[in-house]
Amino acid sequence: MIDLLIAILSTIGALAIFFASLGILRMPDFYLRLSVTVKAATLGVGLLLLCAAILFPDISVTTKAFAIIFFLIITSPIAAHMIGRAAYFTGTPLWKETIIDELSGKYDKETHELKNECQTDDPISVEKEQIADSEDETK
Repeated sequence: MIDLLIAILSTIGALAIFFASLGILRMPDFYLRLSVTVKAATLGVGLLLLCAAILFPDISVTTKAFAIIFFLIITSPIAAHMIGRAAYFTGTPLWKETIIDELSGKYDKETHELKNECQTDDPISVEKEQIADSEDETK
């Protein structure tokens, strides 16, 4: 029974990591690639570590596996957010079919401050310099 559980969890974990790698290839811009990769890879690695904890029931292995899973779940979204924010502020282009840019008009590039209110009249507008004109610019 334990072998079947490990087989199922490891298969799901390996598939999640596989989907993360496919996401890198298939997503059109940096921000979508980052989102897909972090979510799927975190799930995949977490499931594989859970398999290791089940397969090796020693307390030291189990404790280490659960500690790694805990810190992975805590740090991965924060790291992805900070990387995405840095990419946005340095001008990494958005996908050409991006509909809404919620930070448009709220970031002052001179002082590097983020405002709560939109500085433009149209809060849904997207700065043209941030939008890619072609698929090649997002790769």
